[in-house]
Amino acid sequence: MALDDDVRILSRVGLFEGFTPEQLRLLAFGAETTALPAERKLYREDDEADSAYVVVAGRIVFYREADGAHVPIGFAEAGSILGELALIADTRRLTSASAAVDSEILRLNRKMFRRILEEYPDIAVQLHQRIADELQALIERIEQVAPRFAE
Repeated sequence: MALDDDVRILSRVGLFEGFTPEQLRLLAFGAETTALPAERKLYREDDEADSAYVVVAGRIVFYREADGAHVPIGFAEAGSILGELALIADTRRLTSASAAVDSEILRLNRKMFRRILEEYPDIAVQLHQRIADELQALIERIEQVAPRFAE
């Protein structure tokens, strides 16, 4: 895939809203494109997470492994980003993921992402605010459903 195609794909990912074309180009330059045949594992639950993935084409399924069976818990379509927290923090995968159908992904490297944040602190501030807003929205959703589980 051409660098310009990767930049176009990354520009549509909400996490990178506000990135300039130059910043997206730097991110794309360090990205790796991978084709995943259907049923190929992307990562396993509890693996160390040192990168995020953008689904370029296809569909990724998230699942838990229980008693030797795969229990699906969600899907990611083209344009989705997986494991974005791994770009900024040491973390582990919360689920396993594999290609539900033939898929293509972009692997985003934590080292390159951190370099962009260091070189462009204004992006770091925007990203911090976006993450804080999303966390606040998540807390509010949890507070809305919490009473149902308190009984």
